[in-house]
Amino acid sequence: MPTGVDSIEAQIIGRVIGDGLLKVKVDRGETFLCVTKSALRQTIETLKSHPELGYDYFAECLGVDYSTWPHERDFAERFEVIYNLMSVGRATRIFVKVGVNDGETVPTVKDIFLGAEYPEWEIWDLLGITFSGNERRERFLLPEDWVGFPLRKEFPLGGEDVVFHGGTEGPAVEDIQMPHAGESFEGKTGSEGVSGR
Repeated sequence: MPTGVDSIEAQIIGRVIGDGLLKVKVDRGETFLCVTKSALRQTIETLKSHPELGYDYFAECLGVDYSTWPHERDFAERFEVIYNLMSVGRATRIFVKVGVNDGETVPTVKDIFLGAEYPEWEIWDLLGITFSGNERRERFLLPEDWVGFPLRKEFPLGGEDVVFHGGTEGPAVEDIQMPHAGESFEGKTGSEGVSGR
């Protein structure tokens, strides 16, 4: 199957949404369509319903915070929302990406793929990205009294004391942290005594 910038997906989506298609890239053999938020729904609908494409399986969607990423990026916005779709009949996969800043909304695709409803709620709960048409008023994965969004880069890595039955407290995460190869805690990454490097 042809993939990439000259693929049938890129050609058809380019004709349908025009300037809404910002970029087509191939990374590790996978095709990514970078689109504007306003073109997202039409892109997803076309990928699903066009007879030559048939991306009829919604695998997942996820959010990423690129606020501290120093390398080249596909969008200037802080966050990305990535949709992973598959064509079962053609045995192909494609990714659709949109950029979004804090306080902006992304249009929901839950009416196109019902399977998007819960992943969009998870993205809101963990990153604070709101999906218009799929808003939540209460926490989904986290306790109701949770403050903040734990997958944002500024969220602290520390822990909290655990209160056991009988009022005794267990150790907090920072009390028992031990470095290991690849650990990302400041001052402990690549520790020679652990990784052997």
